[in-house]
Amino acid sequence: MADLAPISVLIPVRNEAANLPACLASVAWCNDIVVVDSGSTDGTPDIARAAGARVVDFRWTGTFPKKKNWALAQVAWKNAWVFIIDADERATPELEAAMRAALGQDKFAGYYVNRRFWFLDGWLNHCGYYPSWNLRFFRHALGRYEKPAGADATGSGDNEVHEHVELQGAAGYLSGEMEHYAFPDIATWIEKHNRYSNWEAKLQVHGAAEDAAGLDPGLARKRRLRRLAWRLPFRPTLRFLYHYVWRAGFLDGYRGFVFCRLMGWYEFMNAAKARELRRKPHA
Repeated sequence: MADLAPISVLIPVRNEAANLPACLASVAWCNDIVVVDSGSTDGTPDIARAAGARVVDFRWTGTFPKKKNWALAQVAWKNAWVFIIDADERATPELEAAMRAALGQDKFAGYYVNRRFWFLDGWLNHCGYYPSWNLRFFRHALGRYEKPAGADATGSGDNEVHEHVELQGAAGYLSGEMEHYAFPDIATWIEKHNRYSNWEAKLQVHGAAEDAAGLDPGLARKRRLRRLAWRLPFRPTLRFLYHYVWRAGFLDGYRGFVFCRLMGWYEFMNAAKARELRRKPHA
């Protein structure tokens, strides 16, 4: 068995008993695993401790910092490098090898990790959801999640979901992949995106973040385009066509069609909820 890698792992959780064991097993090759828990009632902390992870309690006050930024600043990390993974994600052996190799260089302050989404009965290979690069592996002293303007009013909860990491330094890209099992069925997808649309609508009404200096230029460009898209007519139809035609979602067959139709529905919810908020007093 290979030696444990000097990598710290941050897993933010709340009631993740069903997902956590597989996630912990996928990062068992790291020598420091920290589960930051927000008052779970389903035995999640016990599962983490039984696997040898440290459990840190987090109680959100309703203001910043949220869970990941709080953990990055407050946890006594054993290593300089931290890998952030959610309970419904899995690190593959190929990603393990790439992360181990990255430890031996000083060129980058962090790395983007590619993520694959499981939807219905297989992987999404198109739809604009693959490849999906996320800055998840970096020197913890050099990275913090952004604080979007107006985010205090979005009601998005105690954990950074849509926010991105601002990194002090250059970032590279790792081979290998992380597997994401967030959407085991359509009902779960709808439940999550109904909540996400609350966040998106409130962000539209209360103001989007300005492009932060620490964000990847490509991401900053996408942010600008997204703000422009908020002004377009027929947004739900355009969103469907973007994912299904422009990003070749049709190549994913039935699952691609369903996913892209749902993305159109999500855009409709964003627009309708934003309009509702604007019509309410004190929105």
